Amino acid sequence: MKSLLKQNRVAEIFIQAQKQRILVVGDVMLDQFIWGNVSRISPEAPVPVLDFRRENYMPGGAANVARNLTAWNIHTSAYSVIGKDHPGEQLGEQLVQWGVKCSGLIRTGERTTGLKTRIVAQRQQIVRVDREQKDLLNKELTERLIAKVEKALSPKVAAVVLCDYGKGIVTQELLDRTVDLCRDRGIWLSMDPKPVRSLRLHGLSLMTPNRKEAFALVQRTETPGPDNPLEDKALLEVVALLMQRANPAMMLVTLGEHGMLLCRRNQKPFHIPTMAKEVYDVSGAGDTAIAAFTVAVAGGASPIESAIVANHAAGVVVGKVGTAISSVDELLSTFPPDD
Repeated sequence: MKSLLKQNRVAEIFIQAQKQRILVVGDVMLDQFIWGNVSRISPEAPVPVLDFRRENYMPGGAANVARNLTAWNIHTSAYSVIGKDHPGEQLGEQLVQWGVKCSGLIRTGERTTGLKTRIVAQRQQIVRVDREQKDLLNKELTERLIAKVEKALSPKVAAVVLCDYGKGIVTQELLDRTVDLCRDRGIWLSMDPKPVRSLRLHGLSLMTPNRKEAFALVQRTETPGPDNPLEDKALLEVVALLMQRANPAMMLVTLGEHGMLLCRRNQKPFHIPTMAKEVYDVSGAGDTAIAAFTVAVAGGASPIESAIVANHAAGVVVGKVGTAISSVDELLSTFPPDD
């Protein structure tokens, strides 16, 4: 598929977006990566033995969305609730290093900071260990978080990204109030919903489920489909139901190696084939997609242009190992030069 966008247009979109501010609200967590090599099986059990080489930490969840945004030089602030614990301290330090403003993070002894540990051998993830809290945020903390978000919604804010990973920060009250605040101010609201919570989705500018999540959101069992999403009758029925029930202005369904499907009110779905040349790790690819689409919209891009930018950005990060990001220059290099 010939690209509908060229480098100069994409550069212009990012230049305009860099004049704006974006708020990221939702489930933040810390990603830990333990790297090593495997050359033998344990004598104690039929499992590989990892010879440890190194470890590193990265912002995860909503914090990874924020990290993607600052990597593109977007003014970004994070809003969430974390624990008064060591992972919370590490996460705060990571976000500061990446240039994310953290005044919107509430630290409390009532919750623990989510920590996902991925063990990687020879560039292949072999196991993940999750240490997290999933109960819903209580009313007092929810109101404190909403108050922080409301105070931050100045005229300079172009968009809010609401990130639900099913860890309890995104409650129905938080969603409803955020929708009201953004609607009253004319601010774009993107959301990546997770089916594990029965949230009443409404008032969104953009939803970004993957294929499996889209099926789950309408209580249907995912079934395999053809390579061409526009011939995938089951998927098309699901997205039509989602558009009817949640009524977002648009929805971007991520489809892995089959690219993305852009759905808009009263228009036929638009398919964008994947730009990924090699796939090493899909960790955080959805974070990159919603971040890139939102940035493009903030920079004045059309829905189709925004979807193409998101597709290119996701294609870059899946070619890397770990929760990866891309720079503006790296992203621009994936588009054809102007004639």
